[in-house]
Amino acid sequence: MELAKPQAEHAFLERMVGTWDVRSPDMGSNETWVEVCRSLNGIWFVAEGNGNMPGSGQPVTTVLTLGYDPARGKYIGSWIGSMMNHMWVYEGELSDDGNTLSLYTTGPDFADPGKTGEYREQIVFADDDHRVFNSSARQADGTWKQFMEAHYARKR
Repeated sequence: MELAKPQAEHAFLERMVGTWDVRSPDMGSNETWVEVCRSLNGIWFVAEGNGNMPGSGQPVTTVLTLGYDPARGKYIGSWIGSMMNHMWVYEGELSDDGNTLSLYTTGPDFADPGKTGEYREQIVFADDDHRVFNSSARQADGTWKQFMEAHYARKR
C-alpha cells in the first residue's frame, strides 16, 4: 500500500485547522460554541464542535471529517452530532475561486420525517480567520433554500 500524500486540493482543508468561536444567530441564541479542527498528516481533517443546544441548553458535540479523494476527484467526508442518530455522508467540490466548498448529502427530510431529502452544506471562507457554514435543502423546483448559517472566527 502506497502512503497517501496531500494533494493541492487539501490546501483548502488546511485553512480550517485551528480553534474557532462559532455563533449561529439562526438557532435563536447568542451563545458561542467552540470548534477545534486538526489535521491527520494533511490528508484528513477532523473538526469537533462543542456547545449547548439552543432551546434545551443540553450540551452537544459534533464531529466533521473531511478529505479529498484524488481517484474520484471529489471532496468527501461525514458529520455526526450527539443530538441525532443520522450520519451525514458528503461528496462535493470547491468553487473556482477556491473559497467555497459545497458538500452534498441526503438524509431525513425535516418537513416530512418519513421521507429522505437532499441537502447542500457549504464552507465559505471570507478570509483566513473568518468562515461561514450554511445548510440548504433542495426544493421541488431544484433550487436550494438555506435554513441554517453559522459564523466562525479564529481564536488567537
